[in-house]
Amino acid sequence: MHDLVFYYPKGHQAHYELGHPERPERVETIRQALSATGWWQEYPHLAPLEVSDEVIKSVHDIGYFNSLPQVSRQGQHLDMDTYTTPASCELASNAAGGAVSVASAVWQGTARRGFALTRPPGHHATRYRGMGFCLLNNIAIAAEYLVQEFGARRIAIVDLDLHHGNGTQDIFWRRGDVFYISTHQSPFYPGTGSLSETGAGEGLGTTANIPLPPGTGDTAFKEIMGGIILPLLDRYQPEIILVSYGFDPHWRDPLGHLQLSASVYGSLIASLAGWADEHCSGRIALFLEGGYDLEAAAACSLSVTAAMLGQQWEDSLGPSPQSEGHSWQAVYKRARQMWEL
Repeated sequence: MHDLVFYYPKGHQAHYELGHPERPERVETIRQALSATGWWQEYPHLAPLEVSDEVIKSVHDIGYFNSLPQVSRQGQHLDMDTYTTPASCELASNAAGGAVSVASAVWQGTARRGFALTRPPGHHATRYRGMGFCLLNNIAIAAEYLVQEFGARRIAIVDLDLHHGNGTQDIFWRRGDVFYISTHQSPFYPGTGSLSETGAGEGLGTTANIPLPPGTGDTAFKEIMGGIILPLLDRYQPEIILVSYGFDPHWRDPLGHLQLSASVYGSLIASLAGWADEHCSGRIALFLEGGYDLEAAAACSLSVTAAMLGQQWEDSLGPSPQSEGHSWQAVYKRARQMWEL
């Protein structure tokens, strides 16, 4: 068994729009940082798996899925923020296949941990549309693949991006086989992810949102992990943990107003990895979502990789220079009361 496997999106540079924050440098900075430590060279890189239309159409509406090749060929925008190029459809399919490859390796035990540098990102892509820089929902497709191909019955998706993963929530809203947990800045794009959004039908009680006010930082995230996320995992007992990894909660990010440090980001992943070691054979994999400051990209990615490997790492960027706010405490209290924790 490998301690870690990577997915790298070959050719992703062809998905590019001048001046757009979702740019190739996000991935290349991470790759260079991992190369400098030797981790990039030490662990295997997986090729994307071919994902059946059946799996993708279980996640995305057939009308949207069938429209994407033509939209991409013409280089159209899906919305004001979400661009395509003639290469985007193929690259989005490859990213989904890379997510599936990493998740499958971790599920089958050929790798203990996984880190997929999925680009284009995915967690805003809903069943019916792409949005928020996202074309296909990589982590949702990976989860669905585990259900269909390996008979997974309980999957946890923990979304630690700055923004609420409205697409992932939408896709699994009425399903009980995937527990979606999200921390995110609120109020903020895309405007979803309130405490009261907990799923419906068979999925009632398998969506948990912790909307955080601007200024929330390290203390809050550590409390939320220990006081909400891990207890919810204890209750649900997933067979694998999939993490939507966005480094935009970092205090340097230009689009957000959270104050998470890279070192504490690593401690969050270490907590999840420790839970996985104890409860689900160590199965945990990370999938790249957002994050737009390149120094934060390097620092957070090194921190979370070290956490998955159980190694030490020093955060050269340090904590936020701004004082952490306290208004998160009311959200924390309400969430614990609501979930009876």
